[in-house]
Amino acid sequence: MKKFFALLLALCMVLSLCACGAKEEAPAPAAAPAEKAEEAAEPVTIKVAAIETAYGSQVWVDVAAAFEAETGIKVELTTDKNLEDVLTGPMQNGEFPDVVHLATGRPAGLTEQLVKANALHDLTNTLSLTIPGEDVKVADKIAGGFTDNNIVAPYGDGKTYMAPMFYSPCGLFYNAKLFEDKGWEVPTTWDEMWELGETAKAEGIALFTYPTAGYYDAFMFALMNAIGGPEFFNAITTYEEGAWDSENGKTLLNILDKLASYTHPSTPAQANNQDFTKNQQMPMNGSALFMPNGTWITGEMADYAATLDNFAWGMTAVPAAGTAPYSFCWFEQAWIPAAAEHIAEAEQFVAFLYSDAAAKIFASAGAMQPILGIADMLEGENVMFYSIYDNGAKAAMGGFAAFGEIPGVDVSGTFFAPIDSLVAGTITIDDYAELVKTNSALMAAAKLS
Repeated sequence: MKKFFALLLALCMVLSLCACGAKEEAPAPAAAPAEKAEEAAEPVTIKVAAIETAYGSQVWVDVAAAFEAETGIKVELTTDKNLEDVLTGPMQNGEFPDVVHLATGRPAGLTEQLVKANALHDLTNTLSLTIPGEDVKVADKIAGGFTDNNIVAPYGDGKTYMAPMFYSPCGLFYNAKLFEDKGWEVPTTWDEMWELGETAKAEGIALFTYPTAGYYDAFMFALMNAIGGPEFFNAITTYEEGAWDSENGKTLLNILDKLASYTHPSTPAQANNQDFTKNQQMPMNGSALFMPNGTWITGEMADYAATLDNFAWGMTAVPAAGTAPYSFCWFEQAWIPAAAEHIAEAEQFVAFLYSDAAAKIFASAGAMQPILGIADMLEGENVMFYSIYDNGAKAAMGGFAAFGEIPGVDVSGTFFAPIDSLVAGTITIDDYAELVKTNSALMAAAKLS
């Protein structure tokens, strides 16, 4: 795939140069005035592709219509729950959308492949654009920290290649009614967490569970910050030599090991795409206390919640273990392929995504844009969730630095998937430590810069 995109981009450059040369040697005849007017009046049509998630597809239909009304630029919209499958074939044949909303997160995902192939358009210029219909620039509208992390700026070159989209605070979800009935305090440190774990164990309740091991990403990112702040987080996620052997690294391993012993024993067997909701039911029905997740969980488990008589969602940050409690902020991304046909118009569409008009449409479906003033559009449980950063927790953002292809090695299989085996007892924390250190060294050697 990487070779394909490199070849495709090179071919595009060659064709562009050839076209320029042909134009100089043999200029096209001047069009008649009437033909020029007709040509100028023909609106540009951009192709926008967005993955259909729990927010549905209608929001994209409405935003596209609002953009057309504001700019006169037409939008040919594609939405699909399996967007990667829809786009991969045409893109391999050189047919690219102009704008894509498809988040990172899958080791061999389409977005990750384009990042590794350096096939994304630089959006730094887009951040300086004035939002269509408003008098404010994109960069001045986006909340701090969302455009300078290593997810949207994967190469460390000071440039932004992906636009931050719908965001969701992540944390530990629990049954607030259970805590109220028991008179238990929600822990803010790991010492308090272990004490509560013993108290809960005496009543036959596990301290912890998780939907699938993949949910350990946001949890571990927050935990790294809670242990050693952004410096330790960056050391681990940029594969710094010795990071796992540092005092902070040892603390991280110790917490992961101890937490595994406090995790509900049925969790690993149910941590799959078919049974993960059984794990998500545990903190709701009193089988376990805490579960890492994001704000989408309330909609996902609404039907089950309706069957419970004594339940109310609560969410807390990952407890402090040296610094402060942290809540990881998960967010999606939009991007423009470097080979897109209508770059300028695509940039206008991306800029429009941060308009108040677009934000209100998205918010109506529960999709929150990372823009200043978004809190004014919230109601219900979202007020509690999105105020987590107002109640003492710090925000963690970013992820593992991008690296080139390493046969048999990826982020999920190295850092998160082995948690199932750790909880099940088929590997030890020493086995886990050896794996992350070995693969981190390989990732460091292949890191993109």
